[in-house]
Amino acid sequence: MKTVKENIKELKINNAFYKAIYGIEKEGLRVLDTGELSLADHPTKFGNRSFHPYIQTDFSESQLELITPPLSSIQETSRWLTAVHDVTLRTLPENEFIWPMSMPVALPEESIIPIAKLDSKKDVAYRKHLADKYGKNKQMLSGVHYNFELDKEMVKQLFLNQTDSKDIVHFQTNLYLKLARNFLRYRWILTYLLSAAPVVDSSFFKNKKCELALPKKYIRSIRSSPFGYANTDDVAISFESIEKYVENLEYAVSEGKLSEEKEFYSGVRLRGTEEARGMLKKGISYVELRIFDLNPFDAFGMSEQDMQFIHLFCMLMIWKDESATMHEVEKGKEMSDLVALEYPFDSTQYYQEGIEIIDQMFEMIRETNGSIQYINCVQQAKEQFEKPETTLAARIVKRIEEKGTYVALGMQLAKTYKKESLEKPYRLRGFSNMELSTQLFIFDAIQKGLKIEILDETEQFLKLSYKDHVEYVKNANMTSKDQYIAPLIMENKTVTKKILASKGFNVPAGEEYHTKKEAEENYWLYKNKGIVIKPKSTNYGVGISIFKEGAKIEDYQSALDFAFKEDSTILVEEFIEGTEYRFFVLNGEVAAILLRTPANVIGDGKHTIKELVLEKNKNPLRGTNHRAPLEAIQLDEIEQLMLKEQGYTVTSIPEKDTQVYLRENSNMSTGGDSTDVTDIIDDSYKKAAIEMTETIGARVCGVDLIIPDYTHISTKESPGYTVIEANFNPAMHMHAYVSNGQGRPLTMGILKMLFPEII
Repeated sequence: MKTVKENIKELKINNAFYKAIYGIEKEGLRVLDTGELSLADHPTKFGNRSFHPYIQTDFSESQLELITPPLSSIQETSRWLTAVHDVTLRTLPENEFIWPMSMPVALPEESIIPIAKLDSKKDVAYRKHLADKYGKNKQMLSGVHYNFELDKEMVKQLFLNQTDSKDIVHFQTNLYLKLARNFLRYRWILTYLLSAAPVVDSSFFKNKKCELALPKKYIRSIRSSPFGYANTDDVAISFESIEKYVENLEYAVSEGKLSEEKEFYSGVRLRGTEEARGMLKKGISYVELRIFDLNPFDAFGMSEQDMQFIHLFCMLMIWKDESATMHEVEKGKEMSDLVALEYPFDSTQYYQEGIEIIDQMFEMIRETNGSIQYINCVQQAKEQFEKPETTLAARIVKRIEEKGTYVALGMQLAKTYKKESLEKPYRLRGFSNMELSTQLFIFDAIQKGLKIEILDETEQFLKLSYKDHVEYVKNANMTSKDQYIAPLIMENKTVTKKILASKGFNVPAGEEYHTKKEAEENYWLYKNKGIVIKPKSTNYGVGISIFKEGAKIEDYQSALDFAFKEDSTILVEEFIEGTEYRFFVLNGEVAAILLRTPANVIGDGKHTIKELVLEKNKNPLRGTNHRAPLEAIQLDEIEQLMLKEQGYTVTSIPEKDTQVYLRENSNMSTGGDSTDVTDIIDDSYKKAAIEMTETIGARVCGVDLIIPDYTHISTKESPGYTVIEANFNPAMHMHAYVSNGQGRPLTMGILKMLFPEII
């Protein structure tokens, strides 16, 4: 019979050997800033738990369960876990935190601990059963469940390269059973390395279902020890075959030893179908590994390093020639229980076997040409065997002793992690490489429980779904609700002007040019007039130059060059006096209006313009590439041209309180400041912006109007505005976080337009 090791060596599928699908389910109590358990209801802002794919509650209303989707890399899993935590932490009330420890804070009387208030009466009844059988206190333990699926293509190739099994489902099931048995036999190694529950408040032991005496000293893990949460001794489930597993599980339920199958609390659960019996036909799809304590030193409960080691450990469990018997599985549980009870600073009694397994991991990595990253990961584990004081449990004990109490340390960490999440509330950690509006959009979608699939990260292309309802979204606000032609119209400034003018809207006069020579020949038309030079098809204010008093020929030519860099066709339009406002039209309403002040600095009589720009750019709200609410001010060709018109250079020192503009156009994407004016602009202008958007065929549009006096009522006969542009994919982040006034988040409005049934 060919072993898995021999099979892999023959096939030389080293890359596939290290591929897998991962998923994390991480529990955590909600606690108050006083260090007490929060007894408040699960926040309604999280949407409905009956379908939420990311933010659930476990046993108690006070116990969060944060879930990642199945993902194909540890890095992706980690970034999703990070993002879900960011959403959760920022949504919780100001005085609530996520407790970072597996063992709970001081618990109130059991009668006060709230069972999760779920829509399903069956789910509530199940939790009441657990409370009666095991006690509520034990239900308040929290941990990480690590879902692990072998690469399908690897399993297929292994199957095709052997003759003992004639059915791939049977072959895959046996592979997972071997993984499960070996994992349970050697789980003590993970208990030694990753245990993180050395102590707990004495209130944990004061209930009718938990009469064991408090450990006299620190141990590696109360949660993973006999003091923790486990089935009664009469529950015996075999992993020898899928048939025995299903038979034992169903028997335990029929005899009342378990209320239902999910009450089986083994360190490994076999997964693949809703009920275990389904696996007899469909086989095992993945395993759920349930033994892991929360790592309090990682803000999200489990580090990438630990995820990686668990993956390598699982691969060794199928790589090994031998497959553990059920007798050896029982021995493995006894060993894990004893290791959990060890003093964290002592060398484990099973040190020698641990080193042997670590050496086997090194050998496996070498024989499969694994990366140096894997070697380093295992090397760190080996060092922890050599130096038990470096294990997670020992490090926690040291910090507890330094801080004074277990609760004091936990609260310090909990408050630190929430503070880190709130430092840049416009950023969604895990997805901070995406455009800011997309980050805000993903935040809201996670919060409300829409399933999200990132189809193309570079293009900001997302798939959102709820049940059978699917929507595709690009750049956070380009959706199927717009007519196909709408963004094509708005992309073309000439077409936009003609369509709006034909419907009676006031637009600026201007000409279109296809060559620089053609535009230069008509310079005489503009030399004494205020003009705007811009590309025909552009967005974000790129390539625009404004000359209020007319332009000198050399400046006119430079502006032409600047515009032609962005497009093969440009526009030269009349300059309109007044103030420019951005109207954000969303689904037939004006959701926000922004006054945008062009990029500028205020002189102090001491520093150069360049120095003033550098100082202003230090504002944490400023960034680049739409990753911050305000864009950093640049000092490129167009800015220096603007300075020249005012008699400045970048080395000039403006007088105190003198405002120096670096741009004529007020786009936020070119460094402008922002002031929300939604509530003070007359409704007649809002009505006009809505009608323009409808004329173009859009549901989302950024309409730029020049308005000399916003208190003047605009009419068709006497329009108080000139429409400069209609923009597809208008930035939303600049409305959410403004320099002055009330921020107006818009992404939830997009979701409401797309999914009115749940938002």
